[in-house]
Amino acid sequence: MKTRRLGTSAIAVTDICMGTMTFGAQADEKMSLRILDQSFDAGINFYDTAENYPVPPDPKWAGRTEEIVGKWLATKDRDAIILATKVCGPSHGWLTASQRAGMTALDRHNITRAVEASLKRLGTDYVDLYQTHWPDHGTAFDETMEALDDLICAGKVRIIGCSNETSWGLMKSLETSRRRGVAEYQTIQNNFSMNNRRFEDELAQVCREEGVSLIPYSPLAGGVLSGKYNDGARPEGARFSRYLEIGGRQAAMTKRFAGEKALASTERFMAIAAEAEMSPVTLAIAWSKQHDFVASTIVGATHENQLPEIFAASDLELDKATMKAIKGVSRDIRYPMG
Repeated sequence: MKTRRLGTSAIAVTDICMGTMTFGAQADEKMSLRILDQSFDAGINFYDTAENYPVPPDPKWAGRTEEIVGKWLATKDRDAIILATKVCGPSHGWLTASQRAGMTALDRHNITRAVEASLKRLGTDYVDLYQTHWPDHGTAFDETMEALDDLICAGKVRIIGCSNETSWGLMKSLETSRRRGVAEYQTIQNNFSMNNRRFEDELAQVCREEGVSLIPYSPLAGGVLSGKYNDGARPEGARFSRYLEIGGRQAAMTKRFAGEKALASTERFMAIAAEAEMSPVTLAIAWSKQHDFVASTIVGATHENQLPEIFAASDLELDKATMKAIKGVSRDIRYPMG
């Protein structure tokens, strides 16, 4: 697999990253370990987790994903793995974290507590990339960035990144780090897919100009781009089938990801994939990797039988005609996820 650096750091990662969001919930431990082993055997060196996984957040399984990843990590040469995890961020917004009784934030106390607990669950003395999972614009940026810098100075973290951040939040963080002379964010982990290209509106320019790498999550738009929700299908056990049953925020998320416009654009992308003689899963991942501001695309799986279509994108570069056809769908159906 091709490798790219994270931001301006010394860390080089494969251009596909295995995400672990479902491990311990939709994927049980045995299946999760098989997915991790097969990903490593396929050449993937980059793995992403979080203290808040698995999702949806629930105190009864909080931290289970990191424990599974830690069990697997113990079977590998630690130096061969680039490991990323995250601190929750605030719980006073639209998301209530599963950790620390839902009293999370991005102050020094929470950052310190979070990394110590993650290191214990992961069974390692450092993580390569430590990320703020959700922005906390109500906490002083100076405190957040200095606390993260302290982790680097202590050898517990190599580089830092943010997730679900805005253009303003990323620039404010970078300005704070430069003013205080502390470590800067090298990465941003935001939603980016053929059905959600909002990152290109502003954040892509920030990444290019400031030397920050996007490590996009949900390149399949939550599985929608596989086509499994088209024609009114609601597969048993699938994420958005479950989310509709849960209701509330999860049901609202389903309407956004699997709404009428999103399914219409997905249908056209499936036709493009068929014309290119590949699966829509392979097409979506290959498209995500083919952007100059992207370092590594985060994929996910709940079963090992999903892996071949993911791995097929590893050395694939879409031709100009295919990229033009995808752009045409985005032009005709603007912002299909709203």
